[in-house]
Amino acid sequence: MIWLPVGIGAVLAIVAIYDIVQHKHAILRNFPVVGHLRYLLEGIGPELRQYIVTDNDADRPFSRDQRRWVYTSAKRENAYIGFGTDNDLELTPGYLIVRQVAFPVMDPIPEGAPLPCAKVVGAARQRAHAFRMSSAINISSMSYGSLGARAVEALNAGAALAGCLQGTGEGGLTPYHRQGGELIWQIGTGYFGARDATGHFDLSRFCDVVAANPTIRAIDIKISQGAKPGLGGVLPAAKITPEIAELRGIPMGVDCVSPPGHTAFHDVDSMLDFVELLAERTGLPIGIKSAVGDEQFFRELARLMVDTDRGVDFITIDGGEGGTGAAPLAFADHVALPFKIGFASAYRCFAEAGITDRIVFLGSGRNGLPVSAFLAFALGCDGVNVGREAMLALGCIQAQRCHTGRCPTGVTTNSRWRQRGLDPALKSVRCANYIEALRRELLELTHACGEVHPSLVTTDHLSLLGESYGTSSAREAFGYEPDWGRPSPSQQADIRALMSPG
Repeated sequence: MIWLPVGIGAVLAIVAIYDIVQHKHAILRNFPVVGHLRYLLEGIGPELRQYIVTDNDADRPFSRDQRRWVYTSAKRENAYIGFGTDNDLELTPGYLIVRQVAFPVMDPIPEGAPLPCAKVVGAARQRAHAFRMSSAINISSMSYGSLGARAVEALNAGAALAGCLQGTGEGGLTPYHRQGGELIWQIGTGYFGARDATGHFDLSRFCDVVAANPTIRAIDIKISQGAKPGLGGVLPAAKITPEIAELRGIPMGVDCVSPPGHTAFHDVDSMLDFVELLAERTGLPIGIKSAVGDEQFFRELARLMVDTDRGVDFITIDGGEGGTGAAPLAFADHVALPFKIGFASAYRCFAEAGITDRIVFLGSGRNGLPVSAFLAFALGCDGVNVGREAMLALGCIQAQRCHTGRCPTGVTTNSRWRQRGLDPALKSVRCANYIEALRRELLELTHACGEVHPSLVTTDHLSLLGESYGTSSAREAFGYEPDWGRPSPSQQADIRALMSPG
């Protein structure tokens, strides 16, 4: 009988050794042997679901179905479902329906599903380094510190493979952002990477960083973010390492809290002066990122862009749904409008002023799934930024421990032990696979509606289910005028030429 426990122990030891040395699964590297329970329970979940309270669509912020789509897409596995939808279409008011046409676009989608942005960033204001984003799907700004070094490496290398951009996050440019992927450098209220000894913006240092890093294609000034709009960024003390402290110029042992507002400007007028100063010194397109609370900010920005010779080149609207950032519960749950409502509110200000063609509109806030991205484009987005969905592609399991430094998959932790399970070489490929899958399925939805590019889709291509078996168009629901959200005729011609086969 002694051989039985010896044999079991030997098998477990072999499994543990294999788990530790393999690179495909971060959970197994960090939690050898016991990590297999996660895959076992996941595998038998569908058969046990009638006994389990949580179903395919109950989890938040991402349901099991949504996570499964990201995971399978990242691994290039079968992302289809069988036996029809398990969503209750008829009894769910507000449920989104895409209105396909009888004669869809028949053009094949090329390998990699290339999807260039419909507009040229910076062209309207004739920036010296204006450019067309080669991908309308890009990776959101997530700082080193909020994410671990290996996760940042994997995202940047994945961006290079997918031909898309990566936002640096307000934590500044780091060595981990230099894996070949092109960047949008985000400047937050802490001015990390471009600050003087007192924490104020340092123009000379800013220009030096831009000059030394040709992969920086644009500058993003963060006004606020969906995770905690109205508050500055927060990096808990538990996640601050000596390297992060040195890169950011902050002390160890205390939370890194950015100011709630900028010190380089104090209103919309002075903000535009700041924008034009940065553009003049660098030639780069300059944009802003903001969650939507007080609509007056956007109305004033639109008015000044009409009345003066100043303006932003792109605007990223973040949803109040939040992201990976640490935030007080009240701010995460109740401050700032959700993306769909907030974006429509902000976009209306520029549409009524007649200047939407001068601006590239980007959306962030749970837009990294095909139908969510499709609606964002219909509302007027020229591109979407994916954050948490890209993290899922790296192996995140939605443990919601991002703020603790104890992420079990090594994505949002700076612990070397927990990070060792995340192999940047493998995960960068999965990130690129996910980006390409999102572009492909977004194009498939677009073709089903008779268009060649999602920027040509409008709110008339979607309906919302109502009570008593009624429906309403998305245009009615969001209060849009006909053709709002659609590029100008000349831009439409450009994008049709870009998307033309051959």
